[in-house]
Amino acid sequence: MKFTILRSKFLEGLTTVQNVVSTKGTLQILSNALIHVEDNQMCITTTDLDISMRRVVPCTVEAPGNTTLPIRLLTDLIKKFNEGNIVVEVSADDVALIQSGSSPYEVPGLSTRDFPPVPAAEGKFCYRIDQGVLREMLRKTSYAASLDETRRVLNGVLLAFKENKLTMVATDGRRLALVDHEIEFPPEAEVEMILPTKAVAELVRVLGNEGEVKIYAQKNQVIFEIGTTVMSSKLVDGVYPNYRQVIPGGCDERVTIEREELLKAVDRASVMATDKSNAIRMTFAANLLTININSPEKGKGRETIPIKYVGKEISIVFNPEYVMDPLKNMDDDEVYFELNDGHSPALLKCNVPFLYVLMPLRVS
Repeated sequence: MKFTILRSKFLEGLTTVQNVVSTKGTLQILSNALIHVEDNQMCITTTDLDISMRRVVPCTVEAPGNTTLPIRLLTDLIKKFNEGNIVVEVSADDVALIQSGSSPYEVPGLSTRDFPPVPAAEGKFCYRIDQGVLREMLRKTSYAASLDETRRVLNGVLLAFKENKLTMVATDGRRLALVDHEIEFPPEAEVEMILPTKAVAELVRVLGNEGEVKIYAQKNQVIFEIGTTVMSSKLVDGVYPNYRQVIPGGCDERVTIEREELLKAVDRASVMATDKSNAIRMTFAANLLTININSPEKGKGRETIPIKYVGKEISIVFNPEYVMDPLKNMDDDEVYFELNDGHSPALLKCNVPFLYVLMPLRVS
């Protein structure tokens, strides 16, 4: 096996797939990338048995073949080389001679026979969506997924292909984020799947702003084809809870607030928060929002923000991080709080099909 590749292209392929590799794996082969070259292209594949990532980059192939090489060592080495052509020649016993200019390095690899099989990008149905749209949907929801490993079914984002739209939902039981986007698919292609948190993070990382994503649903796994990158992931096993029942059916009051101003005010107030006193009191009155925080360990703080509101006064207590998370992942100039009172769930909305349910804290 022998090929020549431009350093920047080699590094592009390696950095795309390297994050999937587990640092805690007991199988040495899982620390390696599968490298296959033929027809003047190189295919680099990594897997941790739950997620697989594959990237194709151009190269000049003198002798086709395949091997597996330690991905992190290889990436670190290629990063140090100057830009230019790199020649890679792999012996029959999987030792790679890697040469950049007058600098040769030998890197021992492993045979491909023990590398786990990776699913192909195929399925009965293919859902298509713009990369930028899918990334924004993940960005608007994934922060609300649960980190509690005892609630496995909530350790990810629900993707529900129903009624000619993709609905994405994440919740940890204390808040819920939901976003919709209309796409076309036949009724028999309706399906729900829970994408695990690590796969969500990898998907957000490789998605761009332009181009299309092809999504293939297979039994217990899903495959995303993004140009020359293919990512597959096992799905979280289980049935997602009925999230619709926690969304308030209607709210008495609606408040309009400048998103950036609210985010900055809550961010400043959160400086006074501690593990024991992690709560802000938001009081909505006529055209004015007051944010108070009182921490016995650090002190007190208050913020006031002009708002568009003429309803009854409502005082409600929230975790400041839970207020900031959606605001950081929205682009709208204005957002809307919908409330009933200081004890019921509040809704945060904007001018796109997005909503965020936030449970108030109960404090003495």
